[in-house]
Parts: sequence; structure tokens; C-alpha cells
Amino acid sequence: MIGFQTLLYKEILRFWKVATQTVAAPILTAMLYLLIFGHTLKDHIEVYPGVQYTAFLVPGLVMMSVLQNAFANTSSSLAQSKMTGNLVFVLLPPLSHWELFGGYVLASVARGVMVGTGVLLITSLFVGMSFVAPWWIIIFAVLGSALLGTMGLIAGIWADKFDQLAAFQNFLIMPATFLAGVFYSIHSLPPFWQTVSHFNPFFYMIDGFRYGFFGQSDVNPLISLAIVVVFLMAFVVVAVQMLKRGYKLRH
Repeated sequence: MIGFQTLLYKEILRFWKVATQTVAAPILTAMLYLLIFGHTLKDHIEVYPGVQYTAFLVPGLVMMSVLQNAFANTSSSLAQSKMTGNLVFVLLPPLSHWELFGGYVLASVARGVMVGTGVLLITSLFVGMSFVAPWWIIIFAVLGSALLGTMGLIAGIWADKFDQLAAFQNFLIMPATFLAGVFYSIHSLPPFWQTVSHFNPFFYMIDGFRYGFFGQSDVNPLISLAIVVVFLMAFVVVAVQMLKRGYKLRH
């Protein structure tokens, strides 16, 4: 396990060395969203009975930060290693494809959860939050960051240039996150867009995560959990097979 532990330590140290950019900056971004949307809409919208809009907004911002940073960690690490030529130092040691997968994805989970915890702690200073089912919060935070870390791994392996990686993030991850109910409940949408939202796996991650705070959600949290697990398993299979074959890594 020494090789796996070393890779995990290296990946965690990689983002922690520039924590101002990788941890503090996303927390500041989430605070700006809360300041702008919360101040503008808090007196006009009540999504759940007895829940102020600013309180409703906080779990969405936390989960959005978790997902985006988990994806960014694995995708940027692999892409930079490939394009600078130092990936060979990871491939030379006798690490199995499962050890490679675990090292990269667990580091992305660590970054996602760290950023999400920071956002939650800072926002809680300004908004009173309840924690009805804390285990649901932990489960969806870990599974969501693992899923996005796995997607980032796939994107990092696939991308040959930084603009390809940016396209993956800007045209897939970002829209899917913003359209997943971070700032609104899907029940406020027209029927057509409600149906479209149910095909977005990011919606189930955010909705299930929000259930842990208020005990209220747009979808049964068990259904959300099942969908997230299915998507996670599917992406794990793809990522592990890419690592096993050495796709765009060894060839």
C-alpha cells in the first residue's frame, strides 16, 4: 500500500500547496453567490414551508462547490501531468489500476469535502442552518465528490489539450451543476423543464444533499441515492478500464 499512500499524499499535497487558489477562492465565490442571490431574493421566495430562501440556497452552494472542485482536482492533475511529461513518474512504479484510481479519486474527495466544509462553516455565520439528517449530508457529499472525481479522471485521461479540458468543464459540468436546482426548486419550473431536470444526475446529488438539512426534498432521497450510486458505478467501470488499458497514458 506504500505506492497508493504516496500517490494519495502527493495529490492532496498538490492542491494544498496552492490552497489560496484551490480552497479559499471557491469559498469566496460561494459567499458572493449567497450575498447576491440571497440579498436579492430572500424576501420574495420561500421554496419549502418554513425555510427561508437564504437557508435553502446554502446547501446548493455547498454541494456545487463540492462537485466542481472534486472534478477540477483529478482532471487538472492528470491533464497537467500528461502535458508537462511528468506522468511517467506515476506510471513507472508498480501501481495497479485500482491504486491509481483510488489515489486520484480519494484526493478529489478530500478537496471537495474540504471546500464544501469551508463554505458551510462560513455561510453558517450569516444564515441559521438546521441539520435534520446529518448522515444524508455526509453520504451525498462523499458520493457526489467521488462521482465528480471519477468524471474528472476520465476527462483528464481523454483530454490532449487544456482547451479540451476547459470545454468539458464549461459545456458539461458547469451547465449541469447550475441547472440542477442550486438556486431553485424544480417544482417552480414549467412541466417540460421539470422533466428535463430529472435526467440530470447532478439534480439528485444536490436534492439528496439538501434533504439532510431540512428533511424536505423534491425527490425521495432513497431514489436520489440509488441514482447517484448507479452513475458512480458506471463511471468507475469506465475510468478503471481506461487506466487498465493505459488509454492515452501508456500509448
